[in-house]
This record gives sequence, C-alpha cells and structure tokens, in this order.
Amino acid sequence: MTSSHTDCRYCLQSLRGRKYALREENAYCVTCYDSLFANPCEECKQPIECDSKDLSYKGRHWHERCFKCAKCSRSLVEKPFAAKDEILLCTECYSDEYSSKCFHCQKTIMPGSRKMEFKGSSWHESCFVCQYCRQPLGTKPLITKDNENYCVPCFEKQFAHHCYSCKKVITSGGVTYHDQPWHKECFVCAGCNTQLCGQRFISKDEHPYCVDCFSKLYAKKCASCKKPITALGGAKFISFEDRQWHGECFNCAKCCVSLVGQGFLTRQDDVLCHKCGSA
Repeated sequence: MTSSHTDCRYCLQSLRGRKYALREENAYCVTCYDSLFANPCEECKQPIECDSKDLSYKGRHWHERCFKCAKCSRSLVEKPFAAKDEILLCTECYSDEYSSKCFHCQKTIMPGSRKMEFKGSSWHESCFVCQYCRQPLGTKPLITKDNENYCVPCFEKQFAHHCYSCKKVITSGGVTYHDQPWHKECFVCAGCNTQLCGQRFISKDEHPYCVDCFSKLYAKKCASCKKPITALGGAKFISFEDRQWHGECFNCAKCCVSLVGQGFLTRQDDVLCHKCGSA
C-alpha cells in the first residue's frame, strides 16, 4: 500500500511513495517490518514476509506453499488435516498410519468421525448396532453373544431363558433342575423355601426338598433309633417286613452285635442273633 505516513518507525526513512506495513498504528517499511515481526516458517525456516500469506496452527506458522502433508506433500490449505506428534498429515495419510479400523466392517475410522469403543475394539457409530433390530446401540446397555451385540430387549426375546418358577428372564447364572432353568434365588425347598443352590437336596414328585424337610415329610423312620432313613451318600439300610433300620442300627437287641449280612430271629418287636434268640 502507498503511505500517507511520513517515515518508517524503525529506520526513519521516508515512506513517501513506498509500500509499508502497519503494526499497532505504527508504520514500517517492508524491510524493517519483515526483519522485526515476520514469523519463521516451520517448514523452510525462512521468514514469512508481509506480502506472503501466513498460515498458523497452534502457535506455529507456515508459508502457504509450505503448509502441506508431511508424508505425501499434498497441500493442506483449506483442507481437513490431523496432527500427530506435531507433524501435520492429510486425513488419508493419517488414517493409513494411525486410525483404527472398525471391528465390524474393517474399514478405517476417519479422523473427526464419531468412534465407539467396546471391549477394546473400535466401531463406526453406524456399525455399532443391535444384530437383531439394527438399531444404534450408542451407550445403551447391551449383551454380547458369539461376538455379536444385542440390545437387551432383543437378546431376551431371542436367547434368554425364563425361570421355571417366576417366569422372569435369567440374565446371568441360574441353575438347571429337571431340564428347566431357575434363578438361583428361586430354586428353593418346596417345604421351607430355603435356597438350595450349592446345598444337598432330594427330589420328590419333581419338587426339590432340603434334607431336613424331606426327612420330616417322607423319610421312613429307623425301627431302632427312630431317626429318618434318608440313604444320602449311599448309606445302607435294612428292610424287613414293614420295618427299616439304618445299617449301623441293625443290631441284636440283647447283645448289640451287628446283624448286617447275618441270620437273625425275631421276638415280638426285637431282632436277635441266633445265639441270643436260642438262649
């Protein structure tokens, strides 16, 4: 521009009829302005003179001709770009070098596009959908089966087991009894409602019972000790006519010798060894 100012602020030479530059309302000849204020170019290290376009990014400056991709050298002027370790790259080169690939479609997730992260993998937002209804999952609760993601309603509709007792969905854990799924908290004794998961139990008419309830309700009583005979753990018991004994209780009523596997005699309600029965 031509000047109405009289002299250069720095060298004091006349600016009449010469180009000049203004800074904070002070006029400088072009030579003085460039030596005092021109920014050095990040690429060529030469000053960016006042008659050149100064492109800046995060406090750094480039000539227009120097503002280019560090890998393919294409100009980045008025184009999208990305920075890695202070190096400028066009989006294509950045994607080739650093961008993650979508777990679903295996295509690059371009810089600036929204990326979903799940179980250590990256997804395009448009690829991160329910496998069944194809609706975006976003940050909604989901369940994974065979490397496919499902929203909770679709997973329950397609795969979830329903508790035989309460009919509600079993989302985790559970037990199987008579080929039917149960919540752990629903698998209880039919007699006292005590939870049976991890406990010994006995089945009767397709209903589970804890040992105590089964013994009280159904187990036969030992003719000797009067306690229930449950036969748990493979315990042996002896049956004769309409009476039963624990194996360890089947003894001679007189001398207490074990009668298991031995001949015996009966006298009223007693069982006797041959020796005592013949005396």
